[in-house]
Amino acid sequence: MAAVTAAADDDFHDDEAAPGAVINWALWQADVARPRVPAPPVSDPCWSRKALLDYHSEFAVFKTRSMEQALHHLKVTLLVNNRQRGTARRGLIVSGPPGAGKSTMLAELGRSFERSERRRLVAHEGRMPVAFASIPPTCTPKSLVQALARFAGIPVHDRMTENTITDAVCHVLWERRTRLVFLDDAHQLNPNTRPGADSSDQVKTLMERVPATFVLAGVDVERSPLLTGPRGAQLAARCKILRTPPLLNGTSEQKEAWRELLNRMERALRLTRHRPGTLARHADYIHLRTGGVMASLSLLVREAAIRSVVDDSHAVTKRLLSQVVLDVQATNAARRQRPNP
Repeated sequence: MAAVTAAADDDFHDDEAAPGAVINWALWQADVARPRVPAPPVSDPCWSRKALLDYHSEFAVFKTRSMEQALHHLKVTLLVNNRQRGTARRGLIVSGPPGAGKSTMLAELGRSFERSERRRLVAHEGRMPVAFASIPPTCTPKSLVQALARFAGIPVHDRMTENTITDAVCHVLWERRTRLVFLDDAHQLNPNTRPGADSSDQVKTLMERVPATFVLAGVDVERSPLLTGPRGAQLAARCKILRTPPLLNGTSEQKEAWRELLNRMERALRLTRHRPGTLARHADYIHLRTGGVMASLSLLVREAAIRSVVDDSHAVTKRLLSQVVLDVQATNAARRQRPNP
């Protein structure tokens, strides 16, 4: 990491932002190929001010019990589907509240599987073990397969018909030995509308034509229209629901798991004056602020760390944590939990 000149406090850092989601196969390959090694110790001279800001902006991925359980279910489901010759292969649906880490879980599941395939197969060139697509708002069957085509690098244009794009996507996924297909934002599918019903049929068609295991993710899917009606019943008969609830802090076991997560996050900090044990000491306060939601927790710790670099204190304290304004969901939930004066 090259040293840079420290910017003034009122300067904006306008570096090109990293892509926030899986966009195409090339970007996915680059992310999977990047090794995850522990960052240098905080005493290393490589830590310039900018390097510290960049590091705490990206930070790290922390596995939760829900993520470990999902990985186990995925491994078993792949084994169940391995020699399935019929069209009714089993699938998974990851469901939870907003910010619970569903998209992160999909990316981690895909990364684990992809790296496993690279170790297993000597000649993996040309293969595409994993495919991703985010279901767009007001989804149509055509826009759904267009999203998969963009990931796979299949050139499409507006004049191409839905059937043509679907055939191309199914052919490429079959030819390149795709074994996992992730569909994010599944709550966008509403079979009670005509476009939603047709898109739900498109998902079923893809599950039948592509010899892969499908994993869907969405906000509280079990309470959404996705699994209702005759079309929803077909999907519900093929998939099991995996919940990603917020982390709790009630029982002694829950408290232990919550504090262990905070300790792992604290060990990942690279701040010269930070006092070990600070996050665990304020575990109840942090849970009140975040509700145990991973997205809110990540924001709280990362922003507090970045604030400490900006103000040169280089330590996360309760005062800095209290200065972080969290998302509306977390703020409202914390307000409801506070006792009335």
